[in-house]
Amino acid sequence: MNPLSDICDVVLKVNLTESTKPSRLNGYPRVTNRAMLAVTNWYVLITKGGTTLSGTNYALPNHMRSTATERGQTVTDSESEHSDLTRYPLRIAMVATPWYEIPPSGYGGLELICAALVDALVERGHDVTLFGAGHRSGTKAKFVSTTDDLQYLRLGEEMPGLLHAARVNNMLATYDFDVIHDHSMAGPLTAPQRSAPTVLTVHGPPDGELGDYYELLGDTVHLVAISESQRRRRPSLPWLATVHNSIHPSDFAVGHSGGGPVLWLARFCPDKGPDLAIQACRAAGLPLVLVGKCNEAAELRYLDETIRPMLDDDVELILNADRTTTKRLLSEASSLIMPIRWHEPFGMVMIEAMASGTPVVALRRGSVPELIRDGVTGFICDSPDELPAALLAAKALNPMDSVGHVKASFSADLMAQRYEQVYRMAMLTSISNHTVPAVRTPAPAAIGSQTLSLSTMVSNRTTALRTPSPLRPVPPARPRIPDPSN
Repeated sequence: MNPLSDICDVVLKVNLTESTKPSRLNGYPRVTNRAMLAVTNWYVLITKGGTTLSGTNYALPNHMRSTATERGQTVTDSESEHSDLTRYPLRIAMVATPWYEIPPSGYGGLELICAALVDALVERGHDVTLFGAGHRSGTKAKFVSTTDDLQYLRLGEEMPGLLHAARVNNMLATYDFDVIHDHSMAGPLTAPQRSAPTVLTVHGPPDGELGDYYELLGDTVHLVAISESQRRRRPSLPWLATVHNSIHPSDFAVGHSGGGPVLWLARFCPDKGPDLAIQACRAAGLPLVLVGKCNEAAELRYLDETIRPMLDDDVELILNADRTTTKRLLSEASSLIMPIRWHEPFGMVMIEAMASGTPVVALRRGSVPELIRDGVTGFICDSPDELPAALLAAKALNPMDSVGHVKASFSADLMAQRYEQVYRMAMLTSISNHTVPAVRTPAPAAIGSQTLSLSTMVSNRTTALRTPSPLRPVPPARPRIPDPSN
């Protein structure tokens, strides 16, 4: 008897009927000990413990759901921390968008999340390669730029995103990764041709055409929601997990004293409610600072036609502030106001405010109830009429309660732990579906945050040592491209 073969058989049979399953590993790609340990430990943990990781809700594939749910238990983050899951580092391709630097110097919520996740994964021992744009990255990952110029001035155009996706996929087809975490729009279209499973974080509202797009991708990607509210907006999507966005709490200074102005920090559009913020602060007799992104045509038009006519001496307007300025304003504010009119999928600014000790006063929309502890780290209002009283009451809240809440529930390390579970679940599902990835060159062996040019990676294509990842099934050997130096 071969225990390893038995383990492989358990994992590989989950998507096969008894009539089609061959004996043990016959007909399957060879699987290394390390690869199977990386996924079977996860499988055993889930099937013995249940389907919920504290803070991360898993939608198991149908063929695995009955086995897991009949246990009825809950796996906590602390249990997963001490399991074998964290013993085996992964080779992760992190695909960002081409619009802003990572981390961004100004606006860029998605880029902030990527930066925090990348650094936390590297700190936990994983080999992460970040694909983005520009000359540099401020993260700890290896960085590959698809273009020297950041593309934020071309937001709304199709070609920058398409070209970025094509260049990234050229590299993904060349180098060896265990999992691809894609944050872009166009990239996931090629997920069926990729040699590793694609995890796709849904950063926007999954309504309308955007939700239709994700639905059409089907099981070629593994969808991750950023809030339960977002997930409920389109429950029919094949969600794999819900993982809240997070930050490094130490990046924010606690300077809250309760005596500063109220802060509104968002992009200028009706959904974000800057007009409601002005009205609420005036009713409460409190000064307001409006800080917002405003460089697209619709944003400029809304600012000029709706907001500027409402301004007076009690409102200060700051446009397109950099990160240093927004962090300072967050720590100085008496509270952050979030009078949103839409179902906000997450709202990173709420986490950043609480990390600075600043309470949040928000309308009950979208993810707000998941992020704010009502009466402790802020107040949740059911109508705009309740905002003025809540703004005044927020001055009495203890800022350290907000800081402690973020450290306990929204730290980057916790987010990285949860994504580790997601990555291995995606790998396990790929194996159970009998996905055979191609042998690729190892990911670049640079150390730290070294930047690798696209041309350098391409030139290494025929000379790099073709070593399969120890964390994925090993397919039959394929002919190598001849080395021109021989």
